[in-house]
Amino acid sequence: MRSVPTRSTLASLALGALSGLVAVLALTLAQALLRLALGVSPPTELIGDRVAPLLGIERFFSLLELFGGYDQLKQFGVGSATLGQLALGVLLGAIYAGLVRRAAGDGDRRASRGPLLVLIGVVSALWVVSVVGLWPVLGTNYRGLAPGPARVLTLAATVVSSALFVVVLATSYRLLSSRSRASSGETTAEGSASRRAVVVGGLGAGLAIATGGVGTALFRRSTFSYDGLQLAGPGIEPITPSERFYVVTKNVIDPRVRAATWRLEIDGLVERPRSYDLDELRSLPSVRQETTMMCISNGVGGGLQSNAMWTGVPLTELLSTAGLQEGAVEVLVTAVDGYSDSVFIDKAMDPTTLVAYEMNGEALPERHGYPARILVPGMFGEKSVKWVTRVEVVERDVKGFYERQGWGPQFVVPTRARFTEPDLSLPLSVGTVTVLRGTAFAGDRGVTSVEVSTDDARTWEPAELEYSSSPLAWVLWRYDWLPQRAGDVPLLVRATDGNGDVQVGEARDIVPQGATGYHRVMARVQA
Repeated sequence: MRSVPTRSTLASLALGALSGLVAVLALTLAQALLRLALGVSPPTELIGDRVAPLLGIERFFSLLELFGGYDQLKQFGVGSATLGQLALGVLLGAIYAGLVRRAAGDGDRRASRGPLLVLIGVVSALWVVSVVGLWPVLGTNYRGLAPGPARVLTLAATVVSSALFVVVLATSYRLLSSRSRASSGETTAEGSASRRAVVVGGLGAGLAIATGGVGTALFRRSTFSYDGLQLAGPGIEPITPSERFYVVTKNVIDPRVRAATWRLEIDGLVERPRSYDLDELRSLPSVRQETTMMCISNGVGGGLQSNAMWTGVPLTELLSTAGLQEGAVEVLVTAVDGYSDSVFIDKAMDPTTLVAYEMNGEALPERHGYPARILVPGMFGEKSVKWVTRVEVVERDVKGFYERQGWGPQFVVPTRARFTEPDLSLPLSVGTVTVLRGTAFAGDRGVTSVEVSTDDARTWEPAELEYSSSPLAWVLWRYDWLPQRAGDVPLLVRATDGNGDVQVGEARDIVPQGATGYHRVMARVQA
C-alpha cells in the first residue's frame, strides 16, 4: 500500500520548490545580464538556432501557419524554453529537498553532503548534455567575438550560471528549513524561521523584478518591430533609404557588435590565413556598387526586395591575398549570430561579391550587418550574410542555415516584375489615363525591357524604363494606360533579362527555390 506524504514532507518539498524558483530566477537573471552586456546567448535562445536548421521546410511552414508567423514562432520558442527552464529549476529544488529530508531523517533537518553532491552531479550532467547538444552554435556571440573566443566565453558563462544555481538553491533551502538554537537548548523559533522565509521570499521577488527589468530592456532591442519589413506601395525610390530597406532575420535580438572586438577571419584552404579588424578592412581599396537584394521567401509581387548603394572590398581581393589552395570548392561564411551560408568558389571570386561595410554612404545599420556583411549579387539574400566574422575556404559542398532545412539547391534570383502603383483598391475611370508603375529585377543579369498586358496576357505592350542604372540593380518602369471599358480588368507585367530571356510565366511557390510567375492584379474600372 502506497504511503501518503505527511504534512511535514509536503512542506519540505514546497520549501525546496520555492528555493528552486529563487535559484532559477538568479540563473535567468545572470543569463539575461550576460546577454545584454557581453552578447552571450543563453541556452534558451541557442536551442532555437540549433533546432531551426534541422526542421524540414514542410514542418517549418506548418509551424509558421500554426503560430501565425515567424516572429510569433520565435517568441514561442524562447518563451517556452524559458518557462521550461523555470519549471526544471522548481523541480530540482523539490527533488533536492526530498533528498535532504531523507538524508537527515524525520527528527533532524540538517542535511548531509550527499544531497548537495547529487545536486551538483545532476546539474553537471545537464550542463554536459546541453553543451553536447548545442556545440555547433556555441560560437555565437552577439557583441562580435570571433567563433573561437565566443565558444570559450559561452562555456564559461554556462559554468558560472550553473554554479550560481546550485549555490542559491542550497543556501535558500538551508535558510528556509534550518532551526535556530536557543541558549537553553534546541527549540524551534518560528519567528526566526518566518524572518528567514521573508528574506528568501524577498530575494525571489527582487530577482523576479530584476529579471523582468532586464528582460524588458532586451525586449526593446528585439527584432519584432522590424523583422519582415517590406518595401511596397507607391513612392518607391531608385535607391531605397536604409531605414526602409527590407529586413528578414532569424534572431529574436539582432547583434550589436563592438567594432573594437570584431575581426574578420579568412582561413581554411588558404596559404596565408589572415584576420582583419574594421580599420584594416576599411583601409583596403574599395568599390562602390549599386545592388538589389531579394529574399527567397518573397512572393510574386511581394516587397521583400530593396536597392542600395554599397561600399566594400571585393571578396576576391581578400581570398587572393590569403592564397587559395588546390581543391577549394566553396567558401563557408559565418556570422557572429551563428548564421552561416556558402557560395561556390567561382561566385566568391566574382569581383562583384563584396565584403560591404557601408550602405548608402554610411556605416551599415546594425539591422543590416554592422560592421560588415557579405554581398552576393544575383543570388537570394540568404547568401548575403550579415555580421560576417569568418570566411572559410572548404573542399566540399557545405549547406548553410536555411539550406539544411531543404531550401534550394538553386539560389539564383529569377527574373521578376511587379506593380507598385497606383492603389488599385480605388476605382479607375474609363477614358482617363492611369499611370502604372513598378519594379523589375533579374539578379545580376540586368533588365532590358518590361511589358504590360491589359487583356489577361493575350497581348503585351512595352513599358518605359524610368530608372535603369546597373545590371546588378532593379529597374523602375512606367506604363500609361487608358482604360477603354468598365468592369474588372486583369493587369499583368513581365520583364526580359540581359540575356534576352523572358520572365517565366509559370507559377511556382516560394518553396524551395523562390517563386516565379507573372504578377497579376485586378483593376476596377467604372464608367
